[in-house]
Amino acid sequence: MPLATACDNLRARAHPRSPHASPRHRTEANTARRRDRFTVRERAERARARTDQRGIVMPEDRNTEHKRTETGRNVTWSPVSLLVVGICLVTIIADGYDVVVFGAVIPSLLREPGWHLTTAGAGVIGALALLGMFVGSLTVGALTDRFGRRKTLIGCLAWFSVLTGLCAVTPSPEMFGLLRFVAGLGLGGVLPTATALTGEYSDRRSRNLVYAAMLSGFPLGGILAGFAGTHLIPEFGWHAMFLIGLVPLVLVVPVACLYLPESIVFLLASGQRAEAEKIAARWHVPLETQVQVGKADVPAPASESDTGSPVARLFSRAYVRATVCFLPSTFMCLFMIYGVNTWLPEIMRRAGYPLGSALSFLLVFNIGGAVGMLVVSLAADRLGSKPILVATFLLASTSVVLLSLRLPTAALYTLVALGGVGTMGTQTFLLAYVSKHYPVRMGATAMGWTLGFGRLGSVLAPPLLGLILGSGLAFRWDFYALAVPGLLGAALITLVPRAPGTRSADGREAPDTVSPVVEEAA
Repeated sequence: MPLATACDNLRARAHPRSPHASPRHRTEANTARRRDRFTVRERAERARARTDQRGIVMPEDRNTEHKRTETGRNVTWSPVSLLVVGICLVTIIADGYDVVVFGAVIPSLLREPGWHLTTAGAGVIGALALLGMFVGSLTVGALTDRFGRRKTLIGCLAWFSVLTGLCAVTPSPEMFGLLRFVAGLGLGGVLPTATALTGEYSDRRSRNLVYAAMLSGFPLGGILAGFAGTHLIPEFGWHAMFLIGLVPLVLVVPVACLYLPESIVFLLASGQRAEAEKIAARWHVPLETQVQVGKADVPAPASESDTGSPVARLFSRAYVRATVCFLPSTFMCLFMIYGVNTWLPEIMRRAGYPLGSALSFLLVFNIGGAVGMLVVSLAADRLGSKPILVATFLLASTSVVLLSLRLPTAALYTLVALGGVGTMGTQTFLLAYVSKHYPVRMGATAMGWTLGFGRLGSVLAPPLLGLILGSGLAFRWDFYALAVPGLLGAALITLVPRAPGTRSADGREAPDTVSPVVEEAA
């Protein structure tokens, strides 16, 4: 190669825009320049992300995991998010176990020597636990405002764990019922406190996913109760089922005491800024982000056209029809869920199945509920809440009616699983539908009234079905009593009118996901 040509090539590589540069040299240079600009921009963005509200650059957390959502955005799962979600999920699993365990032991309690417990009495005991949950859910807000979310959650968990363990050594049905009521006071405070704490420490873009994960803990606890009942009760008796209730006290409470952080929003609201800054620095949580979370909880000022109390607006001309439909439909759904979880094993036992097989039906029902939440969520995203809720109500009702027939065991298991899909899937997305139907300013009130009225159904189901079972009627009448609420619920959802200001009957201006309003009101 001549010396002049070699010099021209060197000049072209050093100066790609010179007249001696070839197209290949220009392309390589442009690519390198774009790569360098991207690297500089990326480094600047990372530096800004690691800068807290005081302008101090925090060290980059190498343990942070990044997950991509369906929309392509990165959702950050920091160590503190995983820690809080993990502890609270285990807590709600224990909650679900404690609720469902009573249904697993009813066949044994009715045959306990010296107790002389009737089905009506067992129904009253079941209602006492749920009544305690109702009272606990009403009082937990005041406890949280006074002691904080962390202490309230740990206290509720320890409370119902100890009292559940004491149920194993109770000498009489009267004392057993009293302990179940007092344990229910702690149970009622677990779900709203755990949901609020996980929502605070989770990424805003994944908060709906976190809430769905929290709800899945209830059927997982029911699965654990059914599985434990099939293996422990035949060998060790019903007492062992309540001794398992002490496991959270031994394993979860110490971990929560050591590692579960307090709500930064609560600390800031109570004037404990130094403690809030300490927690934020320990877990690399931007304090300004939590300040914005706290501001988001404060409702915006009402406009002139939106005056009056939220309760009065629920029954205003624009929303009264929807409110009258939502309240009883939630009542019907919770009646079915708690009725099945309480009485299904005993009903199947009276239908001629041995104890182990009768308890396995309870296990399958909760497995269906866990799967149903996922299936219904996918279907609701595509088709909308209203048609899916009508379908799930009818699915639950049809499945329960068919259980009254003499069918092969495999068919009965399938029907029980479909009943779990219909009932628990309905409840989860019925709440989502309610939160979408009302304006944000009314959402918390609507959710509170809907859940409060619905809990009356959960309290009424155990004693009413116990009376039917003890009246001498055939066992199939309990299935009929459980199927009727499903039909009524489907009819009520059909009558829900179009939400004001929306383009379709079920307000499909946004995907049917669980709203943050559900999180606030839970």
